[in-house]
Amino acid sequence: MKKRRGAGEAPPDEVLPGQGDLFSGSFGARKKAGVVAASKPPPEPPPRPATPPAPSALEDVSASLPSLPGAPSRPAPTRTVLTVGELTQQLKVTIESRFPRVLVRGEVSSFRGPNARGHLYFTLKDSEASLDVKMWASQAARLRFALRDGLAVVAEGSVDLYSPAGRYSLIASRLEPEGEGALALAFEQLKARLAAEGLIGDNRIRPPRPLPFLPQRIGVVTSRTGAALQDFLRVLHSRNPRLSVLLCDARVQGEGSAEEVARGIERLSRTDVDVIVVTRGGGSKEDLWTFNEERVARAIFASPVPVVSAIGHEIDFTISDFVADWRAPTPSAAAERLAPVLQDLEYALATQSVRLRKAAERRVLELRERLGSTRGRLVDPRRRLSTERLRLSDAEDAMTRVLRQVLRERREQLRTHTEHLQRQRPQARLAEQRARLVQLSARLKDSVRADVAARRASTARARLELERVSPIARVVELRARLAEQKARLVALEKDTLASAQRHFQRLEGRLDAMSPLKVMSRGYAVTFRKSDGGVVRSISDVRPGEVLGIKFASHGAKTLQGCEEIEATVTAVKGPVDC
Repeated sequence: MKKRRGAGEAPPDEVLPGQGDLFSGSFGARKKAGVVAASKPPPEPPPRPATPPAPSALEDVSASLPSLPGAPSRPAPTRTVLTVGELTQQLKVTIESRFPRVLVRGEVSSFRGPNARGHLYFTLKDSEASLDVKMWASQAARLRFALRDGLAVVAEGSVDLYSPAGRYSLIASRLEPEGEGALALAFEQLKARLAAEGLIGDNRIRPPRPLPFLPQRIGVVTSRTGAALQDFLRVLHSRNPRLSVLLCDARVQGEGSAEEVARGIERLSRTDVDVIVVTRGGGSKEDLWTFNEERVARAIFASPVPVVSAIGHEIDFTISDFVADWRAPTPSAAAERLAPVLQDLEYALATQSVRLRKAAERRVLELRERLGSTRGRLVDPRRRLSTERLRLSDAEDAMTRVLRQVLRERREQLRTHTEHLQRQRPQARLAEQRARLVQLSARLKDSVRADVAARRASTARARLELERVSPIARVVELRARLAEQKARLVALEKDTLASAQRHFQRLEGRLDAMSPLKVMSRGYAVTFRKSDGGVVRSISDVRPGEVLGIKFASHGAKTLQGCEEIEATVTAVKGPVDC
């Protein structure tokens, strides 16, 4: 296909500036093959004021292709270059306007529970793809069931594209479990949780409490305008009009009804009612959902008095039915259970009264007969008392005889022991022991004196032997020798020191005679160069213009640093002359 070149277009064999990286590969391959494919250009996007027109250097590459004979001419299309933000914004507008409300089925994954603000973030996935889902806290609070990984749900919401990350997600406004309703799932989840805590089921912490046979006062939690209350009161008063009823009005349907029902149960439990009836008429699951709320279930379980649940019809079951102490299929059945028929009670009371009177009469006759027979067997107490007195007198005489015999035996034993004690008087034995002790004390003193004398003699002999081998004389002799040697050493030290001092004095005289300061003190001076400190010994050591220092040893200077100094500059150097 041949294309015409307009004014300002590049030659066919040239590559437009900036197109080498984008089109060089494909264009070169097509040129080698000798075939140029021309496709219909895409429709131009609507004009956008924010996007500047594309420059002529970025025109479509098909303008630079070689012309083919017989090909019709067409206008050269232009390209529009978008920024990433512009492209993302156009996609966002297109996607969000195209999918304002969608229903998506998938399996929940990567769910970590609500975040700190109550928002839910999770992923919906199937075998082919996955989708990020967000659910704000306001919608999450309306969920009737607990979300978990692996749960198949149908999500309703709108598609949203997050521009900074270029990712799209689903903003869910409603979630419903697939295959089962949200209310049914929430019902089962709450039932399982309460069973695990011991509020319902076979392992409940507190077994169901028995209902009173004839309650003095019945508390009712329901709506005072509902038909359930009328049915309950009608059946209750038709059976027993004397029963007292305390009503706590509460909404049984709609937003906030669960809190009112729970508050009513708590208020009635603080009164003098004997039993509490929680009731309402029939309806759909949504209408009865107030009595499936956890708040109501915990209030029923915490009630100190028995609670009867009479919700809906016989086929309707709620969480309150499982937590309550007794479930009535209908409000009328609850009234029948709590209110015995007054006539039946009166008839039963009269029957029991007659039976009780007859039983009492029979019991009185039986006791009278037993009293007569017992009276015939009973002995005169005065005769029995005389007999016991005689027995007591005989026992006293026998005891006196035994005590006298025992007293005689004890006195004989005491006399025997006294005689034996007199023979074994401790005073005599004590005098004997004292005499023996004096004898032993004397023998001990003699033995101690002999031992002390022997030890003193032995000590005297040891002292004499020690004096013979004492080192004191040897120490005195060695001290004398040490004093003599010390005197000789001091004399030798003094002689050596005097000889050394004389030698040093001779050396000092010689050194002083050879000292240059002595020579300088006679009028001589020392000349040295200021540049390097060298001593000037001949005219070859100085040059004209050099600074010299001349030192004089005056005022008895001891060192060259203490000499007076004169600085002089050499102006001329003369040859040797006769001094």
